[in-house]
Amino acid sequence: MKCHYEVLEVEQDANEDDIRKSYRKLALKWHPDKNLNNSEEAKEQFQLIQQAYEILSDPQERSWYDRHRDSILKGGIASDYKDDSLNVYQYFTTTCFKGYGDDERSFYAVYSEVFNKISAEDTEFDISADSDFEIPEFGNSKSSYEKIVHPFYSYWQSYSTKKTYSWLDKYDIRDAPNRRVLRLMEKENKKIKDKARKERNEEVRALVAFVRKRDKRVQEYAQYLEKKAVENQKKMQALRKSQIIKRNEEMSSYVECDWLKFSNLEGELKQIEEEVAAEFDDLKSEDNSSNSEEDSGGVPHCLACNKLFKTDKAFLNHEKSKKHKENVERLKTVMKMEDAKLNSTLEDSENSEENLSNERTFDEQQDEFASEEEQEPKSRKKNKAKKFNMTLADGSESDLDHFCEETQLGKLNDDCGEDINWVPHNAKNRSEAKKKMKSRNKATCLESKKASSTTPLVDNKGHKCAVCISSFSSKNELFKHLKSSGHSVPLPKQSLEPTKSRRRKK
Repeated sequence: MKCHYEVLEVEQDANEDDIRKSYRKLALKWHPDKNLNNSEEAKEQFQLIQQAYEILSDPQERSWYDRHRDSILKGGIASDYKDDSLNVYQYFTTTCFKGYGDDERSFYAVYSEVFNKISAEDTEFDISADSDFEIPEFGNSKSSYEKIVHPFYSYWQSYSTKKTYSWLDKYDIRDAPNRRVLRLMEKENKKIKDKARKERNEEVRALVAFVRKRDKRVQEYAQYLEKKAVENQKKMQALRKSQIIKRNEEMSSYVECDWLKFSNLEGELKQIEEEVAAEFDDLKSEDNSSNSEEDSGGVPHCLACNKLFKTDKAFLNHEKSKKHKENVERLKTVMKMEDAKLNSTLEDSENSEENLSNERTFDEQQDEFASEEEQEPKSRKKNKAKKFNMTLADGSESDLDHFCEETQLGKLNDDCGEDINWVPHNAKNRSEAKKKMKSRNKATCLESKKASSTTPLVDNKGHKCAVCISSFSSKNELFKHLKSSGHSVPLPKQSLEPTKSRRRKK
């Protein structure tokens, strides 16, 4: 049976126009009326052309014909067609050839003929193959490995047959009653064909592996590669040894440059630091800072807050905090109070007799004012004690009037021989401090009464001292005099009464 595409003299991928043109041309050529001398042959050929055109002009019939073309050409399903493929198993032995020469029974001649037959079988089914492609040849004993041997084995080691094995179909799809059964038939036929194609591919690839293992050209090339690898390894070892020797020689002959020595750099750095310190007069500050760091063990320390810090950055952030600033101000006030206390002690040594008399009057009149103090309201006593504690404990910086009152209290503290700079935080010490403050308030009241009876009232307009009656031009000078001389005296009770009455009225 002849293929319809061959009858119309067109290719399998030809379109409808090409098929129609070819049909008209061949129909005119083989029409019986134009071939009267050879009417029988022309009639037979004309029928084949018509039959081929009828099938290929219909898209459905053409697609079915393309799928089953091989089985139709081989005689159809249930035909007596037999596959005449080459049996490669007879070449899996060394007895099929004699020697590795170039004669007809040699290794290269026998297997060259075998692979040529296999490729010829596939070309019958490979219609869509590229005409420019050529299957590599096996060659002879003197063939080059890179040009002939290597391309041959690279092609045949991945061999895949072009045969369709459509003659092995088990079911005729034309007998299918519906589409579902047709698909099942096609599926079963495809399994059978794929199995046969796989077996053929494995047979040929196994034969290629058998031949390659016994090919002397491949063995010689493998030995050549081994020798080359050994030579390359020896060259690499020799090169490595030469590099190591050269490096050791360079290291032994190496001389360090003067500008790279660190000892010279240390001296230069010290000179630069001394010049900069002399220019900016920072030598003393650096010595003090170094001493402080040695005392603190190199850790930043805040004296006002009594805290240690891990880094300088943390210490700088702490200095900007509000709590640190409050503690610094408190420390300043305490230092001022201590300075005032030292000045007052020097002046009190000269006026020791007056202090002794004040202490005696305090002991005599303590009992008289005890009864008066009990009659006063409790809220007034608490407010006074709170104000007094705040001035002593917080130590907040105030104006000159409050500071003078603090120095006056400091003088009274020295007169009594007790220290009241810091108020303890627990409840027992607070109660004791309140009692002491009450007794000191009584003493100040007694002294004010005595001073009111002996000395006149303070003249605010004249800025006079109540003890030595010396006049001053401003309040600041008067307060400096009171701080230095210790002549501060509390105002009498009568001068404070009108202010209390005003507050009550409001």
